[in-house]
Amino acid sequence: MSEREPYLRIVRGDATAEEIAALVAALAVRTTPEAKTVLRVNNWRNPALRMRGALPRGTGAWRAAFMPGHR
Repeated sequence: MSEREPYLRIVRGDATAEEIAALVAALAVRTTPEAKTVLRVNNWRNPALRMRGALPRGTGAWRAAFMPGHR
């Protein structure tokens, strides 16, 4: 097996294992993409939803206006 080239090389100084681990952790956090936040639509304050539509007309209008599932 051939040896791979190292991902990180210390050029100057004498780094401890803890310092190298901290550097690798900082680089890993920096390179991971941020999770996109999903904006939830909150229609509670939407004034258009408080507006009432046109009332039904004709035979059975009262029932259609106040009991929408019944015919």
